[in-house]
Amino acid sequence: MQNTWIISMRELKERLRSNSFWAMAIIGPILVLVVTYLLFALGGKHKTHWNILVTDPSGIMQNKMMASEDASVSYSFADNYLEIEEFAKGNRFQKFDAMLEVNEKVFSNKVAFLFYREKPSTKMETKIQYQFEKRLEEIMVGQFTELSIADFRKIKQPIQVGFRNVYDPKDEASDLSGWVGLFFGGVILLFIFLFGMTILRSISKEKSNRIVEVLLASVKPRQLMLGKITGIGLSAIIQFILWVVLIGVGLYFMRANLFPDLLDASKMDVVQMTEAMRNQTLQQQMMSAREYNDFVDLVFERINYGSMLTYFVLFFIAGYLFYGTFFAALGAVSGSESDGQQFVIPLIFLLILALYGGYYAMENPASELTTWFSFIPFTAPAVCMVKLSQGYPEGQGYLLIVSFFILLLSSVLVLSIATRLYKNGILQFGHRLGIRQLIKWSSKK
Repeated sequence: MQNTWIISMRELKERLRSNSFWAMAIIGPILVLVVTYLLFALGGKHKTHWNILVTDPSGIMQNKMMASEDASVSYSFADNYLEIEEFAKGNRFQKFDAMLEVNEKVFSNKVAFLFYREKPSTKMETKIQYQFEKRLEEIMVGQFTELSIADFRKIKQPIQVGFRNVYDPKDEASDLSGWVGLFFGGVILLFIFLFGMTILRSISKEKSNRIVEVLLASVKPRQLMLGKITGIGLSAIIQFILWVVLIGVGLYFMRANLFPDLLDASKMDVVQMTEAMRNQTLQQQMMSAREYNDFVDLVFERINYGSMLTYFVLFFIAGYLFYGTFFAALGAVSGSESDGQQFVIPLIFLLILALYGGYYAMENPASELTTWFSFIPFTAPAVCMVKLSQGYPEGQGYLLIVSFFILLLSSVLVLSIATRLYKNGILQFGHRLGIRQLIKWSSKK
């Protein structure tokens, strides 16, 4: 154990003295912050004019929404019920940006749904909801009460408008939270690849210049391999910590200086805004205060950084051990540099498959294949981060722990096989590596 620790510290110090290590530690977070800033700055750009079809088979709205025209919203009315799929694919409906469904139950359940083709801005959502609610107030006052509209507004209940994608009305596809999980999973795979290649190059270099023969005179092959994997892994964790600190500082700076009013709750109080909408000028001011894109809300309000970072570290450690042993074994058994490059390709393919698994999980969170991907060690790091960001269904949170322990146990199993390959191949030179040779060395103790 002492020898393993000494080798680990040697590898760690060597990484920390590398210019490439510090370059990646600084440039990586800067690139992330630049992309984040662009999403903040540009993500709120939406259509400025919406053409909405109101399906009103009961004639509740009386083919009217507003007393005066609104330059940003136009309403058309249909007196029949329209299937969502027909609206989404029908040629004669393509000119409409959204469909607002109104039925006779709206007076009792206070709920309506708007199916959009492209997600509207928060400002547009608020405006549509306000205009619809205001029109229903006029109708209810005229038909059911003798109150004035002003008195009625003091006792009325707000109308809830559900905004849904017309191509995904059941909201089965992933949202922005899934992209967060995919980002975390992608970073895990990126770190695994970069530092896995560092393990491979380090072992290949020591093998080619015969330094490994001197080292094995003092330590056991298992200790040398574990020392390299541990030391390089510690450098990866240090770099990750630097990423977290720099990105955290950058996001804090953006919120405090570049986008200071985006999440000011006092400017987004819906109750106050509803009262203020009697004054059209003030209404526009309040709506403008709500004009921020979903990505900003996601980054600053909806991500549970404590949970995401905790499981990021756990799955990175387990995933790094799992893949790192492959890179270490490959460096040890390669008879030449070309051998190493040839057998790196399957590892790269597996990492790409893992990234695809994360994307598939984001698009199909409830599918059976996603569940299998979360248990397979090769794909678990990316898939589990996506599922964690989207949220496990109630009562199924334990599956995340199950996936982690399957990955951890798989890492231990792969480590035992890699140790045999390392031991039997590290002192072999000039041979041509093949599948038979790998099977022979892996079965030989």
